Parts: sequence; C-alpha cells; structure tokens
Amino acid sequence: MTIIPIREVENRLIELARRVEGGETITVTLDGKPVMDLVPSQKKGGINWEGLRAFKRENGITQIFGEIPADFDNPLPEDFLITPLPPFPEK
Repeated sequence: MTIIPIREVENRLIELARRVEGGETITVTLDGKPVMDLVPSQKKGGINWEGLRAFKRENGITQIFGEIPADFDNPLPEDFLITPLPPFPEK
C-alpha cells in the first residue's frame, strides 16, 4: 500500500490510476491524516436477465416459478399472527 499526500495526487493522477488498475491500493492523506483510498473498481454484480432468457429458450423452459397466487402480497390474517404455534414434538 502506498501513502501519498493529496497535493501530489493532482500531478500524478494518471500514474496513480494505472497503479490502482494494476491492483494496488493507494491511501491519500491530508495534513498527514488518511482521508481516502484509491482502490480498484469492483465489477457490479446482479442478475444477467438476458442470459436467463437465453438459458430458458435453449432449454425449453417457459416458467421459473410455479403459479403465484393473486393474494400473495396480502397481509396475513390477524388471528394467524396471534395464534401460538403447536408444541414441538419431542423425540
């Protein structure tokens, strides 16, 4: 890890960016105190929806999940929430 004062960052930004791109972490200081780190960018995760559609087409899949009832998002009845659970069976 490299430590560099903020006043030097402006003049060496391209050089520092290349070093960070290579995997190095650089700590930038202001008045001798660390204020930020320059770190390699992380690839954003998430669902590849186009890949999912292609996979479904290639494998003849028309649905991922079964039927979802229309009342799926409805609140639970109040008596369900206050009814105690049955005793746990002992072995």
